Amino acid sequence: MNIENSIKRFHVEVLPPKQNAENLEERLEKFADRYTRVVEEDYCACITDNAMGHLSFQGTELIEELELPVKPENVMIHLNTFHTKKDLDNILNSCAERGIKYILAVTGDGSPRLPKLRPLDLGINGLESVTSVELLNYIKNEYPGYFTLGVAFNPYEPEQHEFNKMRRKINAGAEFAITQPVVEQNEAVEKMLKEFDIPVVVEAWMSRKLHLLSECVGYEIPENTEYDPVANLEKLMKNYPDCGVYLALLNYKRQFPLLKEMRSYAGR
Repeated sequence: MNIENSIKRFHVEVLPPKQNAENLEERLEKFADRYTRVVEEDYCACITDNAMGHLSFQGTELIEELELPVKPENVMIHLNTFHTKKDLDNILNSCAERGIKYILAVTGDGSPRLPKLRPLDLGINGLESVTSVELLNYIKNEYPGYFTLGVAFNPYEPEQHEFNKMRRKINAGAEFAITQPVVEQNEAVEKMLKEFDIPVVVEAWMSRKLHLLSECVGYEIPENTEYDPVANLEKLMKNYPDCGVYLALLNYKRQFPLLKEMRSYAGR
């Protein structure tokens, strides 16, 4: 499957349990069930990396510990800059050994409990911090040919700043992009699709928790705002037929069963 066809489908977020989670065995079982369902339906299981700065189990260690199946086209590991160099290499080596193809390289959300890569860790002088650009360069140079690398695109940042960052990311090796959550349509995403010749995945916010969506987009969305996640997903698929869709905070009981029919109808 080429990258365009692989990216043009459902990318389903699978959140790892937090390391301090109560009922950990139950949560690990739930993670394994969700991951397996996503892979079996031929969607891409996207495993986050300490999302929102919360210390969570890492995707490759869960796959190994729980003996989960890996299909190269059906797993995406999110990887941010809040790791030691040793842990970074362990994650990348584990991905390479298991044939995991897709990595989403992001700067990430910080936390006092999380270590952060230093430029010198990656052999870089003259920089104050490591961003997704340096992370991309490192992966591309140290693991040539192993991975297809993706990056985030934030349409809510100042346009010139975000577009300049995207150019640097592409020059560093980015081959696809995933947007922040989009509600129906977005002018910056429209412009990005015209300007950059890489596959794009638009993010669909599948939760009704609008305060969490506000945190992602960076502006306040009143809690009484009418929002239907499934209707928004349908509009995104209509408005961006050549893009994949990333499903954030999907409800696996009510929403996941709807995807098969929606995929069939949209020809994805």
